[in-house]
Formats: sequence, C-alpha cells, structure tokens
Amino acid sequence: MKQLIDDSLPAFSTVMKEMGLSDIGWEGLLGPATVEDHGDAAMPCHSLSRELKRSPGDIADEICSLISPLLGEVAIVSSINGFVNLKAVPSWLSSKASSLLSDPRIGVGEGGRLTIAVDYSAPNVAKEMHVGHLRSTVIGDALVRMLEFKGHLVHRENHVGDWGTPFGMLIEHLLDLGEDEAANELGVGDLDSFYKQARVKFVSDAEFADRSRSRVVLLQGGDAETLRLWRVLVDESMRYFNEVYSMLGVLLTDDDIMGESYYQDLLPTVVERLSNSGMLENSEGADVVFPGGWKNRDGEPLPMIIRKADGGFNYSTSDLACIIDRVERLECDQFLYVVGTPQKQHFEMVFQVARKAGFMDDRHSSIHVNFGSVLDTDGRVLKSREGEVIKLHDLLSEAVIRANSAIEEKNPELIGEQRNNVASMVGIGAVKYADLSTERTKDYVFEWEKMLSFEGNTAPYLQYAHARICSIFRKWAGERSEIPDFEISCCEPEESNLARRLVRFPSALDETISTFSPHKLCTHLHSVASAFASFYEACQVLGSGDEAVEKSRLALCELTAKQLELGLGLLGIGVPEKM
Repeated sequence: MKQLIDDSLPAFSTVMKEMGLSDIGWEGLLGPATVEDHGDAAMPCHSLSRELKRSPGDIADEICSLISPLLGEVAIVSSINGFVNLKAVPSWLSSKASSLLSDPRIGVGEGGRLTIAVDYSAPNVAKEMHVGHLRSTVIGDALVRMLEFKGHLVHRENHVGDWGTPFGMLIEHLLDLGEDEAANELGVGDLDSFYKQARVKFVSDAEFADRSRSRVVLLQGGDAETLRLWRVLVDESMRYFNEVYSMLGVLLTDDDIMGESYYQDLLPTVVERLSNSGMLENSEGADVVFPGGWKNRDGEPLPMIIRKADGGFNYSTSDLACIIDRVERLECDQFLYVVGTPQKQHFEMVFQVARKAGFMDDRHSSIHVNFGSVLDTDGRVLKSREGEVIKLHDLLSEAVIRANSAIEEKNPELIGEQRNNVASMVGIGAVKYADLSTERTKDYVFEWEKMLSFEGNTAPYLQYAHARICSIFRKWAGERSEIPDFEISCCEPEESNLARRLVRFPSALDETISTFSPHKLCTHLHSVASAFASFYEACQVLGSGDEAVEKSRLALCELTAKQLELGLGLLGIGVPEKM
C-alpha cells in the first residue's frame, strides 16, 4: 500500500538513523506485505543482519519497539519472523478513503507523459477474425485505456495484414465473382469462405495461378485499377472487422489502421540503412542480417531475412520499417507489441537489429507484451465442433445469448431493450474479463459456465456488486450527488477491510501498468467486490438509526461503486445499474 509506506517513511528514517543504518539504502526494503493477514506493508530485516551482526528477528523486534510510538496514528506495528509489519489503523483508513471519495481519479496521479505506440489486434484482410485475435485485441485495448488514463499520448496501431502475394489470387477471385457478388460475400462476414475459394482455385487452376502472379506484379507496381480492386477487399473486410470491434466495445477505429501496405515505401529504406551500417549480408541470394545469439538446428548462426531471393520482403522488414516510422514520424518513446508468445524470438531479433542499426537507441523501449493461448476443456486450442477455429463474431454472439438467459432467470422483471443492453454488457464483459483476469503469459481454459457465473472472480460478480450498490441508492431518500461530502468512519472490521482494499487502488493500477498485466487490476477489483460482500452482510447501510453511521456506510458504497466502474471501464467492461 503505497500511501501507507509514504506516510511511514519519515518515522522509519528516524529509527534507521538511530540504529546506524541510515546509509545502507534501506528504503527499498519497505514494500507491500505479501501476507495480508500480517499487515498492509512490510520490511524484511534479513539483509540488515550482516551490517548489525544480529538475527533478522532481533532487528525486527528493535525496529518495532522504536517505531511503534511514532506511528500510533498510522499503523499497528508487529514483528513476525524477521519482518516488520505495518497494518493501517481504522482512523488512517477512514481519512484516506474519505479523501478518495471526492476525487474522480480515485487517487490515481498522472505520470510523466510518454508517447507510446501500442501494436495490437492485427487481423488479416479477407480472413475471419477468430478466437485467436481475442487476446491481442482485449489486452491491447485495456493497456491503451490505462496508459491514456495515466496521461500518456498513445497511438493505437492496428497492423492489419493487407499486403503481399495472397492478394493476387484474392483480387482475381473478386473479378471472377464480380465486384457486387464479392462485396456481398465479404460483407456478410464470410471472409474465410472467400479466401478458401481463392486458394483452391490457385492450387488447382494453372491459368488462375498465372493471373494471380501477374496481378501481384501489378499491385506492387502501383497499377491504379489493381489498387482500386485491392481497396475493395480492404474496405469490405474492415467493415466486418469494425462490427466485431463494436461488439467487443474496443477503441479501435479506421483511423488506427496501420496495415502492412502503409510501410511498403519504407522497405527499401530499411535495406539501404542496414546495408550502410554494414549489417546486411547475402546468403543464397537473399539479403539477411545475423543478430547474434540464435542458431538453427544445425548449430549455425540464424539469419533474419530482410529481402528474399525473389526480391520480396519479409515480416521482419515490415517490423523494422514500423520502428523507423514510430521513432521518426510519431516520435515515440515506447513501443508495445501485443502479440502471442510464439513470436517471442522474432521480436527479440527485430529489436536487437533495430538497436544495432541505430533505428532506435537508449531513449526508446520496445516491449513484446506476449500472451498464451485460449484452450478448450480438453487442453487443446479452442476450436468448433467441426474442428475449425471459432469465429470471434460467433463467440461474442453466443456470449450475449447465454447472458440474456442467465439474467432472465436471475431477474425476470428486467425486460425488453433494458435487458438486452444488460445482457450485452454482461456477456461481452464475461468473455473479456475471463481473458484479462488470467495472467497474460499463461494459457487459459474457455469455460462458459465459469465465466458467466455470478460467483467468483468473474465480470458478472463484479457487475452485480455494482448493481447491488445502485439498488441501495435507489432505496435511499437522499441525493447521490451529496455523498462525496460525507465522512467515512471505519468502526467495524468489515468497514476497515473494505476501506483497506479501496485505498490500494492507485497502487494496484500502477503495478498493472508497469508490468503490462491486466490480471493484477482484475485481482484487485475482485478483492474489493469480495470485501464489499462481507461489509454488506455484516453492516446495515440503511435504517441503522444513526445518521453518521448511515452516511459513512453510504460513502463506502459510493466509493466502491466508483472504483468498480472506473476499474472495469479501464478494462473496457461496462457496469449496469440493474441486473
């Protein structure tokens, strides 16, 4: 709990000076407690043993005896197994929670403004968005929201696959169908079928394959009519992608599209700069660089292909062009690539080459925000009953249908458009939260029953906590706008526990952002909702007969609702007022 640590540092400074430890950098030892029952903050004393020639337990006992009188209004101090533990006292919690109540940012300050490019989602034109795109899209969207909330300038970069040799066969297939028929087929979202039809013809029809290769030459040469037909494919595909983005409730728009086509003019520049740096070599007719540190199966240095023997460019070339553009045009300080873990080596090699070639330097940080796979209950990658990759549109539609049924059962009085809106928030929120609440580097199992449950660490559980608070305010005779002026007073253990969780929000969000790990914010929000459930069961909010107590508990409810709404909003998840 950063606020508690900050308020305790002056007392620790005094004590450490008295013990002769003022010059050993002890400040880094004081941090959040790892065992909540022991306290909110803790200092391990084991590293101090060498300096004082005493056991960690003895050192912790002495610090406790010296510092307790200085922190009487801040925390209860205890010594356990060589740790000095601090547990915030109710009056301190009351004061801090009250100060957050009127703050729309709930204590979250803005950091130093950075310019950050976030590369995420990245579907391929004329191909369906499937469940594999879910993680990149929702993780990237959540990080964008959090970074913007902290005051950074964020460039959303949707690096769609809209260029390359497959477009020769796709354009020829479009011509064979006729533009109107092709647009209709793409417009209803049957992108996979369109692509597969083109691929089958390319493999089985030599004349079609020849036309497709010739069309690639025209496309790369900038032929006006070919570019117009290419644009038809891109526009129809993006229209369908936007429908999925709208269902997901993410921030991506057409203005964020930075497809592979955008960087084509920069690809020769990449080759030229690598050549001028002396890094470019020729290997079996291809232009390559050897980043160093990687070997192939034969134990030989692994090259990164920049330009293939046939003159075509590789993904690595495009990613290097992205870095040049983001450094020189966007003037970015940081680049985040929200891409699956299998691309780990690719990005490590790209980043190394970019630094060695001078495309970026120590002023820039490049981070592969990697993530695991979505699995079925059998432990395999999630697929449909037919063995096909599940289309994201279909998955989201089913989520809303299932949520609608669950809400109808839980609250049959919620009907019509209102129930449909709530079902959308709950269904889509459940899918997104199940993904975001999992540590992103790990795989997770997709289970409908679990993610749509109103119990446990799920979006419906958090959303229901918010709706329950809203129902309290509907029963209350006062004006909700008055509540930020109320004082919070934590007298009962459940009140203190809820306030303790609420006060941790700024630290939880900062930790989430610094590690690019949305699951940490999810864990915090779940702890708040759980603490609220205990508070709601033990502490009567309305009708207690004590006006001061009622106001204090209404204020705790208000702060909880605000935090759930803001926290889930930063994850891209809506909060209904009724469920």
